[in-house]
Amino acid sequence: MGRLDNLDMSPRLKQDEYEQRLRAAQIRFLELRLRLGGHTNGGEIGPGLLVVLEGSDAGGKGGAIKRMVEPLDPRHYSVYSYAAPDSRELRHHFLWRFWAKVPGKGGLCVFDRSWYGRVLVERVEGFASATEWTRAYDEIVHFERGLVQEGVILVKFWMEVSPDEQLERFESRQDDPLRSWKLTDEDWRNRDKRHLYDEAAEEMFERTDHALGPWDLIAANQKKWARVAVLETLIRRIETGLQLYDA
Repeated sequence: MGRLDNLDMSPRLKQDEYEQRLRAAQIRFLELRLRLGGHTNGGEIGPGLLVVLEGSDAGGKGGAIKRMVEPLDPRHYSVYSYAAPDSRELRHHFLWRFWAKVPGKGGLCVFDRSWYGRVLVERVEGFASATEWTRAYDEIVHFERGLVQEGVILVKFWMEVSPDEQLERFESRQDDPLRSWKLTDEDWRNRDKRHLYDEAAEEMFERTDHALGPWDLIAANQKKWARVAVLETLIRRIETGLQLYDA
């Protein structure tokens, strides 16, 4: 069985506990963000922080990012959302379009989707050849190791929802005029190929989980649980990264 099959999708939080843990996590994350940016700790700039979010369609990435950056000064972070590469980006190596957005020391960037599109959607939909997506695993790992070795804390999340929960969220978006823009024909097509995406994700976990860039899988069937789990996991990863950086 793969990691997705073994992921416990049952965790839930009641409203009171959710609010308490979310607030505590946001305060701690703010403290760490200020430290990384040299705004505290005697002005010493720390490592950069790059947070990568992947996962199921309608998995709650946007909601998790919103709660993540909510306590921060908007000048202290950047969020980038990646879709299909444009014609100019296609003329370059697939990692090229991400390089300029990687944070330097003291910076914070959040990627909503990332270079993992090469071994997910590009693999499943045939936008990359088998040769291209097969060699991409090693290219990605070398790329990520280089980032960390040069002073970036890399945190990678996969947010997973069950097929039933995903369908419920799709239908809810479809019926809401203020959220229907978030649902596309492509989302429905991807849902029909979910078994292929799950297969691709499992191979991705197996081949791109490494000591300097491990994967954290988040059970996201309940949004409250997922948002808190992302923040609390992120805090632990930052604290561990700081220990390695300061060693």
